[in-house]
Amino acid sequence: MNSRRLPNIDGVAAALVDGDGRVVGWTAAAEQLLGLAAAQVTGRPVRDLLVDGPADADALGKRTGEVRLRTAGGAPLEVAYQVLPLAGEHGEVRALVLATPADTVARRRQDEAFTRELFLQDRLGLAFFDTDLRLLRTNTHLLPYTGLPADLAGHRLGDFLQPTEAEAAEAILRHVIATGEPVVRAELPIRTLDDPGPAVVMEVQAFRLQAPDGALIGVTALFGDVTELHRYRRRADVLHRATAAVGGSLSVAGTAEDLAGVLVPGLGERAEVDIAEAVFTGDEPAPGADGLVAVRRTATAGPPGPDDRPLGPLGRERLGGPAATGPLSMSAPLHARGGPLGRVTVRRGEAAGPYGGEDLELLREIAARAALALDNARRYTREHRAAVGLQRSLLPPAETAVPAATTASVYRPTDTATGVGGDWFDVIPLSGARVALVAGDVVGHGLQASATMGRLRTAVRTLADLDLEPDELLVHLDDLVSQLVVEGSEEERERGVADPSGATCVYAVYDPVSGICQAASAGHPPPAVVHPDGRVEYLPVNPGPPLGVGGLPFEAVECALRAGSVLALYTDGLIEGGTGGDLDEGMAQLAARLGEADLGGDLAAAGRAIVAEMSTAGLSDDVTLLLARLHPVPPADTAAWTIDADPSAVAGVREAATRMLEEWGLDALVFTTELVLSELVTNAIRYAGGPVMVRLIRSSVLTCEVSDPSSTQPRMRRARLTDEGGRGLYLVAQLTQRWGSRYTRNGKTIWAEQSLDPPPLSW
Repeated sequence: MNSRRLPNIDGVAAALVDGDGRVVGWTAAAEQLLGLAAAQVTGRPVRDLLVDGPADADALGKRTGEVRLRTAGGAPLEVAYQVLPLAGEHGEVRALVLATPADTVARRRQDEAFTRELFLQDRLGLAFFDTDLRLLRTNTHLLPYTGLPADLAGHRLGDFLQPTEAEAAEAILRHVIATGEPVVRAELPIRTLDDPGPAVVMEVQAFRLQAPDGALIGVTALFGDVTELHRYRRRADVLHRATAAVGGSLSVAGTAEDLAGVLVPGLGERAEVDIAEAVFTGDEPAPGADGLVAVRRTATAGPPGPDDRPLGPLGRERLGGPAATGPLSMSAPLHARGGPLGRVTVRRGEAAGPYGGEDLELLREIAARAALALDNARRYTREHRAAVGLQRSLLPPAETAVPAATTASVYRPTDTATGVGGDWFDVIPLSGARVALVAGDVVGHGLQASATMGRLRTAVRTLADLDLEPDELLVHLDDLVSQLVVEGSEEERERGVADPSGATCVYAVYDPVSGICQAASAGHPPPAVVHPDGRVEYLPVNPGPPLGVGGLPFEAVECALRAGSVLALYTDGLIEGGTGGDLDEGMAQLAARLGEADLGGDLAAAGRAIVAEMSTAGLSDDVTLLLARLHPVPPADTAAWTIDADPSAVAGVREAATRMLEEWGLDALVFTTELVLSELVTNAIRYAGGPVMVRLIRSSVLTCEVSDPSSTQPRMRRARLTDEGGRGLYLVAQLTQRWGSRYTRNGKTIWAEQSLDPPPLSW
């Protein structure tokens, strides 16, 4: 028999069998399936194609079944078959046998079973949409809502969902259809038109459906209700963010603001935080006579609503116990370490639904953690206030006026967890109308740094009273700090106590008579001087090592300053602001600010403006700025004479001094001044020799100075009744406000000061 192809069904693996069981037709798909051409098969009995021979031949008597066929390669192929009886042209019996690989059939059956069972289960939602996003088939009622059509087939989501929710869902489905990219675990709030209450959160996964030939069929969406899971995640996220937020600040107000910011929109549309008044001063809140604790509305978030009502003082609810004030509003107290600190209240609108028990439990947990943070902030506030109070008590007045200068200072303590630092400044009146200006910094923070600063400031004042040169004073101060380091115990170092060896200091002395400023530095930035013409420069001070290093010298510099100049001393906290620690850049910025400031007017206001402009917020170090407007003593207010070591010259000095006092209008001081000069000049001639220099200075007081070449310091003693001498310095001390002596490069100077308006003498 000639081979016969069956072209009309070439796409199906099939054989046409006659009544004798011979193959009379063969399709191209059959050739491809078995690798046998039609010429090789037609005319042969079907049983020749069967691997198991008669057994499989008997199986072919059934309408459907499975057999194993021979292939051109020799490997058997298991197929599923179907027999379709046909009538021939002349009435002969024929059959069309269709064959499909058994594994293909198995997969098809699995797919059918999976699809059938998928649509039968109701644990996971399944919806099939066409390309126009009309529902074709679903396996559940789709949503746990009322108001859904009984038959969803043919409907669009907008027919029964709120417009915003329907648009969001359809946007996802359109994206899948357009791009073919599946969507995995997208969360959507869902509400129906008839039930616009709290939304159900659905987790949606969608993928595109295509026919075997690639034609687009539609999109399938798998969805499940994850409302509770979503609420749990949201509550956990709110708790986590609240814990992180309230733990990042040591400010009472800042902690309250961070808490309110987390609760909206995390737990409501409006949040209010009320803090007890005592917390802001670092004290422990205590109920008043009425049993209530006064609170302050400290922080809010979200827009106020028409039903927002202040809850009043603490105590109307049981202190320490949570309270819910309504289905759309709930409150919980802020309670820590046995005491009430305040309360937190959250509110939301009706659209969000009422609060539940789990919401109140969440608010309780957040309130408990926030209360601990607030209590830490309260304790820090108390300690910080104490440290700042100690620091300020150890500093001089912010504004002072001495004959040589008018000063104004700005001190801004750092606002960090470590507490205030050890910055200080001082204005020390010296003899001869001179003034010493000091600025220093102890590395470290807290009470220990403040205490160390106090010790150093006291030491500087003590050394300044000896009228030492700036470089010599720093040498003595360096020795003192070195001793403090040695005396410090190992236990203190392990506790992190501030090490005095980290201290720096700059010491400047201005003489208004000569107009000379001497300065020396121990690791401290140099003073700046603003000249009367507005020009700003830094004194050419060569900074020595920080205090406590020991064994290295300090170098003093002398500069002539004109009347009206302003001297600025500062600590490094000022010049580090906004520069990332670049001191050169900070000094350049300070010079610019000093040049722009109105230093001829209110000096205190100018200092505050300079500090504010230097971007010092959030620094980890204190900021100190001392401004001193210099006032020279006019030449007409001084008089000086030089005499030889001749006792007879004393009378001439008295006469010259008397004429000068009468010229100055200080007649009331003539008598005491003659006595003081007689004693001091006579002692200088007797014990030191000559030449002797006498100088009178009229400033806020009258200063008498007697200088001689001796380096021996005078000593006042109490003379006995039988002694003929030894009463000179005693008389000087009784007749003047204060007296003393200082070493000079050529000897020493004894000085005494009298008030310009002395009280009448009483004998």
